[in-house]
Amino acid sequence: MPPTIGVYSGQFSPRVTLLSALFLIVALASVVWLSASSSKLERIESPERALSLMVSRTRDVQEGLKRAPQWEQQLLAWASSDSEAERAHEIEWYQELARISEDPLVPLQLAILQAEAGHVSQALLSAHEWAGTEDPLPQFADLIMAAYGEGPVHDADRYVLWQAELAEALPAGWFYDRLAERLAHRANDAALVANIEAQAAVRVDRQFVWSHRLTLIELGAMAVGTVVCLLLWFRRNEPSSFVRLHEPGVPPPWPGGIGTAVLLRGGAIGAMLTAVLLIYAPPENSSLRALAIPMTNVPLLLLAYRHLFRPAGMTFGEGFGLNIGWTRVGPLMAAVWAVVAAGLWGEWVMDRLSEPFHLASHWAEWFDADLVWASPTQTAMSLVEYVIFAPLFEELAFRGLLFAILRRKFRFLPAALISASIFAIAHGYGLVGFISVLWSGVLWAWMYEKTGSLLPGILAHAINNLLVCLAVMALLR
Repeated sequence: MPPTIGVYSGQFSPRVTLLSALFLIVALASVVWLSASSSKLERIESPERALSLMVSRTRDVQEGLKRAPQWEQQLLAWASSDSEAERAHEIEWYQELARISEDPLVPLQLAILQAEAGHVSQALLSAHEWAGTEDPLPQFADLIMAAYGEGPVHDADRYVLWQAELAEALPAGWFYDRLAERLAHRANDAALVANIEAQAAVRVDRQFVWSHRLTLIELGAMAVGTVVCLLLWFRRNEPSSFVRLHEPGVPPPWPGGIGTAVLLRGGAIGAMLTAVLLIYAPPENSSLRALAIPMTNVPLLLLAYRHLFRPAGMTFGEGFGLNIGWTRVGPLMAAVWAVVAAGLWGEWVMDRLSEPFHLASHWAEWFDADLVWASPTQTAMSLVEYVIFAPLFEELAFRGLLFAILRRKFRFLPAALISASIFAIAHGYGLVGFISVLWSGVLWAWMYEKTGSLLPGILAHAINNLLVCLAVMALLR
């Protein structure tokens, strides 16, 4: 542990610090309780529309993959989740939505999804149950039984009528195409089948291209970053680290007790401001929501500057290792590539390990209406929030202060795990999302430890968030 530098004020009331700690514990416990007890569908303004779009577009991408060259199918199948497991999760999400939604399209789309997944008997059973209910479910029951039933084929005029009813009931997309094509096959109308397939192919290919390009970008980042990781491994025994960017790095040169008091008090103020904004700020005001991240972190940074950085004779740039000269840009980018690749490899491994246990992130955790439906201005504000404000202020708070102060007391791994766990809990995700954020937090802490600078973690965090935003926009916007 390095000696402290500077003269620090000891005028911190233990009672106020204890109250701040208790408030933060209650705030984190509330996040966990709300995440575990409340329906994730409550986070979405129009879950029926959102889930329909998400499943339809995902199925389109899978259809487009079937039309790609064999090498491309194998590469993208390796990079992405198992298609059958993905479809099983989609059926579960539709079943969850059907339990609370009064939209009659939800059970119809669920039945189509089940039938196309091979669960035809379940879809037909649901259709039989609709027969005695209110319109339009009996009409939908006729459509499902006509498309997937094994009874005698009706006259062509009846199928023409069903096609017209279907066109009025379902919007254009995967669900409509599947049911319309099944009805056309049952009517032995080869011309209509060809027309439906041709129209669907145009949409499917367009959707597949966007998702395909983003996947190739991620694979390229993994490849380049993996090479960088190997080079850094081979140079690990050199006298001076190639990626060491700044001194002193961590642990910081201020007392751990004062640092803890600053963290607890600043964190409590930030949690209070967050609660006020959640309660009173209009949810549709994307500009105010984007500013919430800096607003809720500024009190902590001000306290840190007054009680930690200034007594040590440091600016934020010196204390967080943000002052990197142009001569160190090469090592900086090498560090960023390495940690981005490690993050992507971690996500790939977690996808493979979660499949046997039938685990997945709930779709509502990553669906963002502002990235999908909002105006260009609102979408731009959301991107500023996710790609600039969140990486900058979260790294300053969780790695620059929390992890660094924990390093005064603990070795690297306990300090990284504790700080990353608090970071993951604050996001309010389920188990899979928690593990994903935890892994990222440990990686960014490790990079701060190795380089002495927060810049690689900030940039890697920004790239990670940008890739997630682009994935949502490429699939759904």
